[in-house]
Amino acid sequence: MHKMNVADVIAAACAAHGVQRAFGVPGGGSSLDLIAALARVGIAFVLCRTETGAVLAAAADAEIRNAFGVAITTQGPGAASGMNGLAHASLDRAPVLFISDGWTRAQAAFDTHQVFDQRAMSSAVVKTSTRLESADAGAELDAAIAQMLAAPWGPAHVELTGENARRVIDGPHTATRTEACLATPEREGDATGLLRAARKPVLLVGLEARDADAPQAVRALAQRLQCPVLTTYKGKGIVDDAAPCVVGHFTGGAAEKECINAADLIVLCGMDPVELIGRPWAYSAPVLEVALHRHPVHYVKPAAGLYGSLASSVHALLDAAAPSDWDGNDIAALRTAMTQRLHNKVASDGRLSPQDVVERAMAVAAPLRPHVTVDAGAHMFPSMAFWQAHGAGTALISNGLATMGFALPAAIARALHADGAPTIAFIGDGGLMMCAGELATAAQERAKLCVVVFNDEALSLIELKQRSRGMARSGVALNAVDFASVARGFGMQAFTATTLAEYDAALRQAFTWQEPCLIDVHVDPGGYAAQAKALRG
Repeated sequence: MHKMNVADVIAAACAAHGVQRAFGVPGGGSSLDLIAALARVGIAFVLCRTETGAVLAAAADAEIRNAFGVAITTQGPGAASGMNGLAHASLDRAPVLFISDGWTRAQAAFDTHQVFDQRAMSSAVVKTSTRLESADAGAELDAAIAQMLAAPWGPAHVELTGENARRVIDGPHTATRTEACLATPEREGDATGLLRAARKPVLLVGLEARDADAPQAVRALAQRLQCPVLTTYKGKGIVDDAAPCVVGHFTGGAAEKECINAADLIVLCGMDPVELIGRPWAYSAPVLEVALHRHPVHYVKPAAGLYGSLASSVHALLDAAAPSDWDGNDIAALRTAMTQRLHNKVASDGRLSPQDVVERAMAVAAPLRPHVTVDAGAHMFPSMAFWQAHGAGTALISNGLATMGFALPAAIARALHADGAPTIAFIGDGGLMMCAGELATAAQERAKLCVVVFNDEALSLIELKQRSRGMARSGVALNAVDFASVARGFGMQAFTATTLAEYDAALRQAFTWQEPCLIDVHVDPGGYAAQAKALRG
C-alpha cells in the first residue's frame, strides 16, 4: 500500500481543485513541509509581507477562480495576524483554506510561549476547523473543503503541527475535486406567477451570481425581460456595465431609489444581504428571491423564492419571462440621472478630482481590457461608479467586511493569473499605509499591475462621518507621504501626478511595462461629501 505524509495529502487536494499558488508568510514548522509538498505538485508559494495580505490575496484568488484559495502562516502571531483576512473571507463569501502551524498536545502541556487557542480565535469567522489528526486525514480535509464550498461560501482553518505534517499515513488518498455543495432545490410561493404578472420588474444582481454558469443565465434573463439591472459591488460586471439595461449599483442607499420605486417586482438574483449597508428596506414592491440558499437574516421577506443552483433557478424563470413594459429611453434616463447624481468633478485650477483619476485610467487602459481592484475608503465611490467592468470577477472589492488594505494584495493575486490584461489597484493613502509591505511582494513577483494612490492626506471617509456629526476635524489627518519614493525603494517604477497632464503621461508609460508600477496622484477630496450623500442618503 502506498504511503504519503499529511502535507502531501493537502497538496494533492489543492492540485485537484486547480490551485496554482498559495500565499503566506512561513514559520519554522508545518509551513515549510507544506511549501515543499506544494512544490512537488507544481503549486507555487508566494511569499507575502504580511499574513493579512496573504489571506486577502488567497481570498481574491478564490473569487477569480471560483474555487478555494490557500493561505499559510506560522503559529501564534502569524495565525493572529491573518484574522482580518479571514473576516473578509467570511463576510465576502470567499472559500479560503487557511493553514496555520500549531502545537502538539505534548508541547501544549508544558509550553506557554506564543501559545493560545487558535481555533477558538478563528471560530467566529470560519465555517469549520480541523487538525487532520485522524487515520484518514484525507477524508477530514475533504469534509472541510465541502464545508467551505457549501452556501454561503467561506473559509476553513486547518491547524497543522509540524509533527502531523510529516506523519506518514496509508494511501493513496484519491484527491478529487469537490463540487460546490448546493442546498436542496426549494421553492417558496409562485415565483413564475409573480414574474408573469410583473409589467415593470427590476433585477438586482449580487455576489452569488458569480457561481458557475449563473452569469450567463442572469444575462439571458436580463435580455429576455429588457428591464433595468442594478448590481451590488460584488456583482459588478456580471452583466456588462456598458449594457443599455445596466442603471448602476444597488447598495441599499439613496442613489438607486428612483429606479426601484418605479418597479412593480424586485428580483434578487444572488444578492446576499451582507452586501448592503445597514439601512431598513425602503421598498413596497413584492420581492422574488433567487439565491443559493435561504439567508437567515434578511432585509426583506420575499413573496416567493427559488433556492439552490442559481443557474438552474434562473433558467426555470426564463420561460415565464417576457419583454417588460420598460421603455429603453426611460432606462437610459435612469442611468444618466444616477450617473449625474454621483458626479463629483469639483476640482479646479488644474487639480485632479477622484472621478478624473478613475475616468482617465479607464480611457487610457480601455484597449487592454484591464481588471481593477478597489480599496475601502471615500475613493471607492467614484471608483465603482465610473469604472466600467465588462465581465464577472473583473472588479474586486471588499464589501461585506469593507476592509482597508484589500486592493493591493487582491491586485497581486489578479495579476498573477497571466491572461495578458493589466490590473489596476485603486487605493487610498490610508489604505496603502496598512499594506505598503506588499509593494515588495508585487515587485518580487514582477506582477503586471499599476497601483493608483488617491493621495489626499486624510482618512476622508471617516472625516465625512465626523463632519456629519458636527464634530471638529481631529484624528483623521495623515502626514504627507511620498509614495512614489516608497515604491521605488521596493524596486518598482513610480510617478507622482498633481495635474491631469502628469497623470495621463504616467498612465501611458505604466501600461507599456510588464512589471509593477505606482502612480501617486494628489487629489482634491472636495466632492466626496456630496457624492456620499447622493449615494447613501
